[in-house]
Amino acid sequence: MPSATRVNTPVFPQANDPLGETLHQLRVDGSLYCRSTVRGDWSLDMPILPGKLMIHIVTKGQCWLSIEGLAPQRLKQGTLVLVPHAKGHSLSSDPQLTPTPLFDAGVERISERYEVLKINQTGELTEVTCGVLGFDLLAAQRLIQQLPPVLVLQHTELGHQDWLSNSLALISSEAEQLRPGGETIITHLADILVIQLIRHWIEQSPQASEGWLGALRDKHIGIALRAIHHQPERNWTVNSLAQECGMSRSGFSARFTQLIGNSVKNYLTEWRMNLAHQRLKQQRIPLMVLAEELGYNSEAAFSRAFKRVMGISPGKIV
Repeated sequence: MPSATRVNTPVFPQANDPLGETLHQLRVDGSLYCRSTVRGDWSLDMPILPGKLMIHIVTKGQCWLSIEGLAPQRLKQGTLVLVPHAKGHSLSSDPQLTPTPLFDAGVERISERYEVLKINQTGELTEVTCGVLGFDLLAAQRLIQQLPPVLVLQHTELGHQDWLSNSLALISSEAEQLRPGGETIITHLADILVIQLIRHWIEQSPQASEGWLGALRDKHIGIALRAIHHQPERNWTVNSLAQECGMSRSGFSARFTQLIGNSVKNYLTEWRMNLAHQRLKQQRIPLMVLAEELGYNSEAAFSRAFKRVMGISPGKIV
């Protein structure tokens, strides 16, 4: 039987801060950026890619964002936008124009992660960098699920903080000159801006104190979630998790369900099965090995739990 590495549980910083740990996990899993330099009348339809986010960075001029179910919104220079849930949307000089799919508009491939698009007509110049990206770890994906349909941040909202304007200026400078390594600088800066935008939303939005994120911030339930996320293979019970965070069994169980919207047992099982699904998508691994790494004594018990949660047997994951 081939040897296998352990299940891809996250590497955490040494701090009892579950929310900080989740932010620590926001590492981009593959991304593609397209810098558009456009003039005149134009409208670009963004691709819908399930499981991916889209970011738009307006470094010069202005444009309109039209997103399914929301009123069109004008984006000025220095605006950062995140569309986290693969919703249909477009960028344009005029929201009344019929959009052209982005990848049908004459995109030129520069490198594996960087493309450019030029539309040269008569009119106002707009420069915008659009990106498609995702996050590979389960906790990061849970965080993304709680984000609103669109996040918009303008540099003027940050007051004395200049990280956004400085980053946008550097992206614009690198895009104009595109010296050796310029596309690498642009893509890495854009990756960082996504994390900064999410962190800003968490710090400023009341919604970030609700649901799963609110539970992470809770002084008791956050400890229990941290324990599950750190050691999914342990034989956790309601009693042992209640002891972990210094609560009575009944009080812990009630508060966990209130904040998470799910029972402790169901959350633990779903967390394990999602980790298993993620691992099986990444590489082939004997099911018995994976079962043991996630706290199951038999392959059959693991497979039953997997099918109950995921709707298919683990052997059908490819």
